[in-house]
Amino acid sequence: MAPLVPRARQQLLSIGAVLAQLQPEFPEISISKIRFLEAERLVEPQRTPSGYRKFSPEDVERLAYVLRMQRDHYLPLRVIRDHLAAMDRGEAPPALPAAGAPEEEQPLLGESAASGTRLGRAQLVAAAEITEQQLAEWESFGLVSADQDGSYDGEMVQVARLVGELGRFGLEPRHLRAVKAAADREVGLVQQVVAPLRRHRNPQTRAHAAAMARELATLSVRLHAALVQAGLREQRGA
Repeated sequence: MAPLVPRARQQLLSIGAVLAQLQPEFPEISISKIRFLEAERLVEPQRTPSGYRKFSPEDVERLAYVLRMQRDHYLPLRVIRDHLAAMDRGEAPPALPAAGAPEEEQPLLGESAASGTRLGRAQLVAAAEITEQQLAEWESFGLVSADQDGSYDGEMVQVARLVGELGRFGLEPRHLRAVKAAADREVGLVQQVVAPLRRHRNPQTRAHAAAMARELATLSVRLHAALVQAGLREQRGA
């Protein structure tokens, strides 16, 4: 670990300040996620003599790169680590798989919003860094599901990753059934709002319905997170 650089020479941030910088682009980021990425050797913050983490602007950019590669390209951490190592050597990172490449040529690429690429079962296991046994168990609880053709979309990669991360805290699939039920109810609410627009003959109106559904989903997730945080604060104050 590099020695701590004096503040006069470099502005260093606490983990809370880093969280605040990243949350506008990555609403689901958390302090535990940042610590997890540190444990996976993707970022190495400096330490004060008392042991507090201090992040440089370069550390924050590094974290943002990792999160974008996960969100936009569904790359597993071992591949992202190779990207970062190349950049540390002053080299260009490895090329990303082409969106239109056949499945066997892009084993780590999920669906992007533009390409419509799908993931096979083995691809999902690799991209989410889970085991086949875990996937089968999560499917039995309805947390992860394939489409009718047996493929998975990008959202399922994110779901699998999050379920895996929650598992590190001892939360098993049976504990997450209430979360799934709440998500299903939120889907129903969004459908009530946009269903009339989706049935409209005008293609622009139908496109507006899709955009509205995405916005409602984002707002719903933010509300859910705010309510959970408020509830935890109340519990601490009780």
